[in-house]
Amino acid sequence: MNILDISIIVVYLSLIFLMGLYMRRYVNDFSDFMIAGRNINLSLSVVTMLGTELGLVTVMYTAQTGVKGLFASFHIGLAAFLVTLVIGVTGFVIVKLRALEVKSIPEYYQLRFGKKVRILGAMLLVLGGILNMGLFLKVGAIFIQTIFGFESASTLTVIMFILIVLVLIYTMSGGMISVIVTDYIQYVILSVGLLSAVFFSIYELGWINLFFLLESVELAESRDIYNPIDSMGPYYISWQVILGFVSAVIWPTAITRALSIKSVKMVQYQYIWSSISFLIRFIIPCFLGICAFIYFNGNVGSNALALMPKYLSNILPIGLLGIVVAGMLAAFMSTHDSYLLCWSTIITNDIIEPLSNNKMSSKKKIMLTRLIIFVLGIYVFYWGMFYKGTDAIWDYLGITGAIYFTGAISVVVLGLYWSKASSTGAILALLGGLSSILGLEPIRLSLGINIANPAIIGLLSLGFSLSLMIIGSLIFPDKNNKFMKVSSKCKKIEKNQDNILKKYYLIESLIVVILISSYVSYIFEISGLVTWKFSWQVLFIVTIILFVLMFIRFTYGGFKDLKKILVNNIGK
Repeated sequence: MNILDISIIVVYLSLIFLMGLYMRRYVNDFSDFMIAGRNINLSLSVVTMLGTELGLVTVMYTAQTGVKGLFASFHIGLAAFLVTLVIGVTGFVIVKLRALEVKSIPEYYQLRFGKKVRILGAMLLVLGGILNMGLFLKVGAIFIQTIFGFESASTLTVIMFILIVLVLIYTMSGGMISVIVTDYIQYVILSVGLLSAVFFSIYELGWINLFFLLESVELAESRDIYNPIDSMGPYYISWQVILGFVSAVIWPTAITRALSIKSVKMVQYQYIWSSISFLIRFIIPCFLGICAFIYFNGNVGSNALALMPKYLSNILPIGLLGIVVAGMLAAFMSTHDSYLLCWSTIITNDIIEPLSNNKMSSKKKIMLTRLIIFVLGIYVFYWGMFYKGTDAIWDYLGITGAIYFTGAISVVVLGLYWSKASSTGAILALLGGLSSILGLEPIRLSLGINIANPAIIGLLSLGFSLSLMIIGSLIFPDKNNKFMKVSSKCKKIEKNQDNILKKYYLIESLIVVILISSYVSYIFEISGLVTWKFSWQVLFIVTIILFVLMFIRFTYGGFKDLKKILVNNIGK
């Protein structure tokens, strides 16, 4: 790597690091530390959600998915976009949770089902969450090792150690306000970097030519590189829809943004815009993975994860490579501080404090949370060195996260919308989610489970948890059912909500779009013009246009929101 690129990386990361330490002065209490005082406006909320979700780990595992699944993998981004859009339009789950003014999902558990469910739910959330982020550090280190051309295996451990030290110092200092500041800066830099990488890829390979080259490389293969139904199957696609819902609503790092936003009215708008974020975060890195596959003529080798950074180091010019790598590393720090902050604050707020039966002061909570962040950092370093599974990173993330979310989906959704949901049913559903751990490759192999696709185990676990929730609630109803109390609080807030469906005639518009799309698709199908290939080409172009428009729309607005938060906090 050129000295100019290295200088850009060092200077940029130094500034980000120092800024994170400086943000310590804006933390006045635990609410500031955990959810930034619930004072985030729409533009900044959308920007920081994309900033967190478009981290280095996301870029790496999505590119790996593109290398392995090629254009058929685009369906994952499409599923996430559609699910998040529907949630934003309808307000499903998110409006009620924000109206209850809880800081986390486990806090909602206590409000609806009692303290036992809160503590159990928080424990399973943390178990699934820390397993989920266990490979983040190793993935980031592989990126650095590849982009800088370090060949020695021992350098991976050294890089991991340096990275975790930087992340721990940064995260333990500023809390959520530090996360928001870095997410904003990362969003700007990484947006420019990724868009540049896409344009250079198209310039290098040629838009029409890259499809021709891909089809030439894959000529000998029997798989369909465009059709996800044939190449991946209905179980895998169904699992991606579930993961799309989880990523937007159930996963703590995402729902924290909804719970941190300034008012209930903004939540739906946040999710409508964020649906584009979920589309961008998958389609763009996936496309770069496909380009890497084409560039190296399909010679993936033993490490598909390293192919994309190797590709970027070959095609990006001096200076731009430094900016992209700096953005990626800032993204790495941003993702880690978001996750470490999320799990540590949940341990403090939803496990330790309820078990202690005493109200803890903000100062004590922050001190305890920082200690937990340090312990989690040691775990992440250890797990990254010793875990030996060979599943794709995306499959690993899905199945480890399922330990928490297969039970949480039933408890959250039925708890909000079904009056008969009981605490016993909730406990059974949460425990049922533990069955997802059977999907981890080392456990599958040790138990002799002959199911190669972990998505099947995830779907079975979800069905099992849902059944336990329903059966447990019907057989063991709560004597003191808190549904009406929770429901009435939500209704008071919902009366003042903007009815987005009516305001923008979205139902009528959606029906018209579906009818027109069905007719156009039918005409094109007859003439043989509509293919999966054509659909993915259109989706990719639309994604790029939306990415540019979002960047223009929210960069300045996010800066104003960020400035307002800092001014308000320094004045406290």
